[in-house]
Amino acid sequence: MSRALDSPLVVFAVALVVQWIAAYGGDFLSRKRQPFNQDEKADYDAVQTATLTLLALIIGFSFSMAVSRYDQRKNYEEAEANAIGTEFLRADLLPPVDAASTRDLLIRYLDRRIAFYRTRGEHELSTINADTAKLQAELWSTVSRASAAQSTPTVAVAVSGMNDVLNSQGYTQAAWWNRIPIAAWAMMGLIAIAANGMIGYGERHKGALLLLVLPIIISISFLLVADIDSPRGGIIRVLPQNLIALSQSLSPR
Repeated sequence: MSRALDSPLVVFAVALVVQWIAAYGGDFLSRKRQPFNQDEKADYDAVQTATLTLLALIIGFSFSMAVSRYDQRKNYEEAEANAIGTEFLRADLLPPVDAASTRDLLIRYLDRRIAFYRTRGEHELSTINADTAKLQAELWSTVSRASAAQSTPTVAVAVSGMNDVLNSQGYTQAAWWNRIPIAAWAMMGLIAIAANGMIGYGERHKGALLLLVLPIIISISFLLVADIDSPRGGIIRVLPQNLIALSQSLSPR
């Protein structure tokens, strides 16, 4: 289920087909019943309106959740670039050998972080995560060795900066895992199915094309929510602009 949500086009196609079937099924059942009397029609319209309103509210809340998570990923990308850039400068506080090693490792680490944002493939992502973990271990080993050899306040500042670098990657990863819950998607889907079924059942002898209008509108809404919520599968993605700018500024050095 989670893999399907990573592809907004799959979400759109599945939502459109299922909702159209629900609307057509409701229309098919309406042909076998007696027409509503005036009181029944008023009650049915009230329930149908309430269902559509609830669906609109849930889609709105889901869209808000997706946008807030997208903004969070953008903020952590900026924070990660700031942490790496600051530690690159603080490396001068380390002994010369350790400083050179730290700067070299940070440049390689920065390249891996840029690749993390750009990649879409699962296999490539696994390789990037493995390289990142290895570089983090080497970075921490370098500054901890320098701290053990020369425990001074200036070295402690460099160690603290390295801690910020490692923490920022953890915060970024947590933000990328923070997605709209599957239960929320299931609730939206069930209410959308019910709403389309009621639209088809409420009036008799609707055309097949007319029954597609509401499913298309709702499916486009699902597409937009899934696109923003998916860190890698959608068109709307967080680009590592700050990390790329940092990499370009460090290259001459």
